[in-house]
Amino acid sequence: MLHTFRRDGQTAVVQTEQGKVRGYEHDGLQIFKGIPYATAERFHAPQPVDPRDGIFDACSYGYVCPLLTNDPPRGELYVPHRFWPMDENCLNLNVWTPGTDDKKRPVLVWLHGGGYEAGSAIEHIAYDGANFSRCGDTVVVSINHRLNILGYFDLSDFGGEYANSGNAGGDDIIAALRWVKANIAAFGGDPENVTVFGQSGGGAKVTTLLQSPAADGLYAKGFVMSGVIGPVLADATGSGKELAEAVMRELGIHSVKELEKADYAAFARAYLKVRPALQKAGKYTGGAPHPNAFYLGDPLLHGFRKETAQVPLLVGSVFGEFTSFAPLPYDRENLSEDTQEGMIRKALGEEIANALIPLFREAYPERKTIDLLRLDFVFRAPEIRYIRERSRLNSSTWSYLFNQDQPIDGGNTPWHCCDIPYFFRNIDLVEYPHGDQSEPDLAYRLQDEAFGSLLAFARTGNPKNAAIPEWPACRPGREAVLVIDRNTRVKENFDHRLQEACVRSAEEIIRRMSGNAGDIQH
Repeated sequence: MLHTFRRDGQTAVVQTEQGKVRGYEHDGLQIFKGIPYATAERFHAPQPVDPRDGIFDACSYGYVCPLLTNDPPRGELYVPHRFWPMDENCLNLNVWTPGTDDKKRPVLVWLHGGGYEAGSAIEHIAYDGANFSRCGDTVVVSINHRLNILGYFDLSDFGGEYANSGNAGGDDIIAALRWVKANIAAFGGDPENVTVFGQSGGGAKVTTLLQSPAADGLYAKGFVMSGVIGPVLADATGSGKELAEAVMRELGIHSVKELEKADYAAFARAYLKVRPALQKAGKYTGGAPHPNAFYLGDPLLHGFRKETAQVPLLVGSVFGEFTSFAPLPYDRENLSEDTQEGMIRKALGEEIANALIPLFREAYPERKTIDLLRLDFVFRAPEIRYIRERSRLNSSTWSYLFNQDQPIDGGNTPWHCCDIPYFFRNIDLVEYPHGDQSEPDLAYRLQDEAFGSLLAFARTGNPKNAAIPEWPACRPGREAVLVIDRNTRVKENFDHRLQEACVRSAEEIIRRMSGNAGDIQH
């Protein structure tokens, strides 16, 4: 491929409501980075950016939200990251477009993962929107917003100006969508055809938008990837007053106004110090959406808002999720069936093993029985409920499961985040999809299936495309799951009995599996 690049006074210059922005042109795309979409004081609602003179240089990624901790790089082959300068002035977005014209292309707005506490718009290498934009003739947008104690800290008891501080990060996302609505046509996009999509915490943010009245009309469709996480990302309920007072005591200050100006690093340290005791007592600790008049709460607890009932949703997860990050203490490829059963019985106990093994074999006949120890139910079980309740409202809810093992460390079950490169059409940006030399085209075929489904969904609200078999929408009690793997197919309710059994034994399974995995030997 002959690469092209251009940046000058006339190329990739777009007039927005706030003024002109200039990006650059690369390999047939116009790319804009770090565009401010709003501004905000700490704990307060975002406000529109004032109009500016001159041209904003949109050739560099903007700041990302400060994190609570500075974690060391690790696991980069599984989830490759970008680490980037942090600052509270982080309300910015990035745009990839084939042309700043009037074509009205589908728009996809990416909401990053990391729960509601961490992550950024550029954190994962595969978040890059260039290939999706170029190959799909779409406009791709990714956004940064406030997180953790900056984005989700309820201070409503301290006055009306903080009424929705517990959802400031969600308000930022809504502000970004308002910017998209007002400006994306100038970037070649259709403001009436916006798909919000995200993975993990980003997928959960899609649901948060569904439950936030202020977001109505700002998007047309949603894609939730590994984002129905049950208690792992539960709403932060109750009053934040006790938390705020504990943090202020730790900092030696006496008012929220002082907390607004406190050094962020000291603020974060104080929060992390007082949080454990409040968590243990079941008190509010922030870091997640706060149900109130602005956000109606988890739909599995409160129901989906009728105003968004007809918004098409694509919802799914991967086989192993967090379980697949644990190192394998055994050789999956060279275990007899008896040995596999024995290891499962040792790990889970006789009663649970006897209940789960036949259900697992029925649901996953293509898998080794030992893979039961890698099966996710933290995401999949609530996801089944979510899809069932959503499909009662419409005929435009689709379900998928990414089930293809990845050729790393001798072959590993799919882990949390491993499907992102496939949906973004970015498998060539990461290493692990290319480890299987016996079937080198498989990764590209799976990429075509995942990307093609998301592209069709973004264009029409239906994921139907030539790369996959016929995939019907879900109906109440009939979940049609597109199982994406070497033999991609649609299966109905295929794992429901297995997941129900896992949930019944969840506490004991988690207790046993949270021990030393190295003890699970034959």
